[in-house]
Amino acid sequence: MVFWASEKDWADIMLMNLFAEIDVSKLFGLAIRTSISVQAATFALAAVGLNLHYGYTGLLNFGVVAFMAAGAYGMAIFFTQGWLGGSILLAIAGGITFAVVIALSMGLPSLRLRSDYLALTTIAIAEVLRISFRSQRLLDFTGGPFGLPSIEDRNAGVSFSNVITVDWNPIKKGNYGAWFLEFDEKTLWVMIIGWSLVFLATLLIWGLMRSPWGRVIKAIREDEDAARALGKNVFSYKLQSLIIGGVIASFAGMVRAFNMGFVETQQFRPQTTFFIWTVLILGGAASIWGPVIGSMTFWFTIIFAEELLRQMVGSGWIPEAVLESSEIASVRMILMGIMLATLMIWRPQGLVGKKEEAQIDIR
Repeated sequence: MVFWASEKDWADIMLMNLFAEIDVSKLFGLAIRTSISVQAATFALAAVGLNLHYGYTGLLNFGVVAFMAAGAYGMAIFFTQGWLGGSILLAIAGGITFAVVIALSMGLPSLRLRSDYLALTTIAIAEVLRISFRSQRLLDFTGGPFGLPSIEDRNAGVSFSNVITVDWNPIKKGNYGAWFLEFDEKTLWVMIIGWSLVFLATLLIWGLMRSPWGRVIKAIREDEDAARALGKNVFSYKLQSLIIGGVIASFAGMVRAFNMGFVETQQFRPQTTFFIWTVLILGGAASIWGPVIGSMTFWFTIIFAEELLRQMVGSGWIPEAVLESSEIASVRMILMGIMLATLMIWRPQGLVGKKEEAQIDIR
């Protein structure tokens, strides 16, 4: 008994020393800040679109990042070229149109076939689109490998970012909030835009899923042969779902462009699709608020783990021989993977999903 008590006391002392060297306020502050950031909003918005594809319709879309790229690049190209008279709203409409074209190019050749053909098609089109944007032949339109460092109407000399974050910004100049939750007026305005779009998209999905159209979509997910036997045009409904979800995801790319003020292909790498799938599975597919909860949890966990490891390495609790500062970003993704695998074993429906909704037979 004495030996056990001394072991416990030693562990308590070690734990107290660790917490004494960890900046807990910074640890939680950065994690909370990121969980409500523009980045979290864009991932939530893209996951809402993916939720319609996979969660409610059963479509395996592994190229959701293509819709984000279509929205961002479509909007930026229409604006910088001045094709629509330098109108931001018309440029946004151009981005939406581009996303619809991408959805049609994915859906028309593959939605009549098994779901794995759609998965292959979406991956291929996403990569073809990204590589095409990097092409020197499209340098005048997409900026090639350099992207569009400044989204500016070349004819009128009007900056897209300035119009969104300054001219249209109703918030007075200054910093708002406190602690680690302090934001300047531009960041706060883009956050409001991003999360407002997330709310509107979530409300749209909520309404659609309670409509006759939504009931058909769910029936197709469960058994498309039965839906077809009842006289429903399964191909048409799937294509409609792919287009609507793709347009929602395209707004995620636009919000990212609002926030960063530029567009380039590194923002739309394949790993972004993996992150969005992680967000959806984490929150819960086929649940209204799953994408939102999933995105906030994802970014809170990622930043919390990264900052904790960084402080432990900095204080010497983890020797640099074991983990270097440059390796922390990789380790945090390993930890996220372990957490996701554990979640899939113990709670496959996600944090707020329903178990019966997670048991989807996708064919």
